[in-house]
This record gives sequence, structure tokens and C-alpha cells, in this order.
Amino acid sequence: MTEQKGSRRKFLTGAAVATAAGLAAPTVAKAQGPISMRFQSTWPSKDIFHEFALDYAKKINDMTGGDLKIEVLPAGAVVPAFGLLDAVSKGTLDGGHGVMVYHYGKQTALALWGSGPGFAMDANMLLAWHKYGGGKELLEKLYSSIGANVVSMPYGPMPTQPLGWFKKPVAKAEDLQGLKFRTVGISIDVFQGMGSAVNALPGGEIVSAMDRGLLDAAEFNNASSDRALGFPDVSKVSMLQSYHQNAESFEVLWSKAKFDAMPEKMRAIILNATEAASQDMAWKAIDRYSKDYAELAQGGVRFYKTPDAILKKQLEVYDDVVKKKAGENALFKEILQSQLAFAQRATKWEQDTVVNRRMAYDHYFGQNAAAKKI
Repeated sequence: MTEQKGSRRKFLTGAAVATAAGLAAPTVAKAQGPISMRFQSTWPSKDIFHEFALDYAKKINDMTGGDLKIEVLPAGAVVPAFGLLDAVSKGTLDGGHGVMVYHYGKQTALALWGSGPGFAMDANMLLAWHKYGGGKELLEKLYSSIGANVVSMPYGPMPTQPLGWFKKPVAKAEDLQGLKFRTVGISIDVFQGMGSAVNALPGGEIVSAMDRGLLDAAEFNNASSDRALGFPDVSKVSMLQSYHQNAESFEVLWSKAKFDAMPEKMRAIILNATEAASQDMAWKAIDRYSKDYAELAQGGVRFYKTPDAILKKQLEVYDDVVKKKAGENALFKEILQSQLAFAQRATKWEQDTVVNRRMAYDHYFGQNAAAKKI
């Protein structure tokens, strides 16, 4: 009987401890609260690019059910736009929203993720190479080679960027010679090869530099950004179409230490949310860019197609630039060859398969537009 009482006492004591532990567990979990992270974009708050960064954070916050809360600050809030990679790598920031060409000074091969003609690929095709053609692994290798403690997620395919804003239309390649011009990434080398004096400036500094005469011409990205940044205040001539940044995408950087420390489920949500944000950004860009393009034209901006002679010259100079860099940089050459192999297959399929939509555009909206009869 004594033995039975002792066993019963032990059982009740154990049950009480288990119950207490069970009651305490939710309290501990609740006390931990959501994970808070501070990001910075490389864009002024008035630029649609910063809006894209806020959209990205909101999608992550929503899809994690509030378990992760990302705050996004504009360029310069913590570090300059070109200082984002170092800040995220060192943990000064938990993450950031920008473009890889802003780190061009760290490793020139980063420019191959968007600063150039893309070997006939558009930005969405370049992202396909990144995910399925070996680009992701090469980018990890690249960042490791420069000691960057980051997780990089390219997303958000951009449309072809304009040649830029000028004092007067440019008709031939020689018109670029001697111009004080703003661009970034490997486009610096391309425009220098075409005779321009290049100054790499972040987006928020371009218009003031043009206004003060420090630049004769400049490119940034798209109708919405250019309008918000004030390009129409310093120029009324915009040259459309260029190969200098034909296939660029955004990049979200995460502190590797912070990202790896998150629960596996949260990391999976982030990866999938990034792809969802990528498509949403592309849809929003079509809507907003087209509206701002129309309003810029109505406001007196004159748009011109970049002459084919300039486009052809860009390709020729770009070939010389990448050949030289591949000879100097083994990783650059490895990435270049990977892109070329993927592009040859993917663009052959695209060119043979996708119908040219110009005929349909002319049919519905040209001089004898069918849309008027529908």
C-alpha cells in the first residue's frame, strides 16, 4: 500500500510539472513576439522604386502573418545608396532593396545581372537563367569571393531602359562623344568606349547635377521614376530604347546571419513571397509607367527612338568591354559563358515562337486603326 501511495504521489507530481510546463510554453512564445527587421532602399522616397520596396516588405509581412515585420527606409537614412552591400553584410542593416550594378566597384561581374544587352534576353529571361540556368549558384560564389555575408534575391524584371535625357536629340554615335553623362555598372565602360565622360551617381543626385551643368545628359530607368525625380525640369528630350540596360532586375539583400537564423518555414515563405512580389512589381510597372509616359508626352517632353546606328555601336563596344573583363576576371568569364549558353537556347525559342506585336498594335491603334471601328 505504501508503494502504491508513493507511485501515485510521483505520478501526480510529474503531471503537475507537465501541466505547468504546458501552461508556460505559450507565455514564452508570446513573449518572443514577431521578428523585426530594418531595411533600406537605394531610392529616394518619392521614386516608384521605393514604393516597390515598400510593396515587397508588405507582401512579406502579410504572408508571414505578422511574424516578421520589415521596416523599409529610403536611401541615405542609414547609409548612402552605394553603401548598401557593406551595411547589410556587416549587419548595420538587416536587408535592403536595390540593384546589383550599384556594387559594381566590388566585383565587375555583378554587372552581368542586368547592365548590358542581356545577349538578346529581356529581364524576365535573365531571371529564368538565374533560377534555372545556374545563375543563383554563380551569384553565391561571386558574393562569397568578395566576403559579402549576404543572401541575394534578384526579382522584379524591368522593361528596357531609355538611352536617357539630352539637351537635343542624338542622331549618331558621334553625338555621344564628349558628353558628360550619368550611368552605372558596366554601362560606364560602354559609354566611355563611345567617347562620353561618365559620372556614376545614385538616382537622387542626377537631376541636381544636370541642373548645375555637371552633366550634359543622363539615364536612370523609366517614365515614372524619371518624372518623379524631376528630369522634365532640366530636359525635354528623351531618347527611348537602348542596349546599355536591356535586362535589369531589382535585388533584395538579406543579412545572411539574420536570414539563416530564421525558422525554416519563414525562410520558405520569404522565398516564395519574393517570386510573388516579382510578378506584382512587373504588373504595377506596366500600369504606372504607361500612365506617366503619356503624361510626360502631354506635358511637352519629346520622345525619340534611339537610332539603330547607336544601338549597333553599343553592342560592338559592349563586346569589347566584356571580352577584356573576361580576360582579367575568371569568375566574370564563367558567368558570361553560362549566360551565353542559356541565352542562345532561350532566345532562339523566343524569336521563333513569339509573334511580333507591332503588327497588332498598328492594326488596332495605327493610322487606320481597327479599334475605332470596334
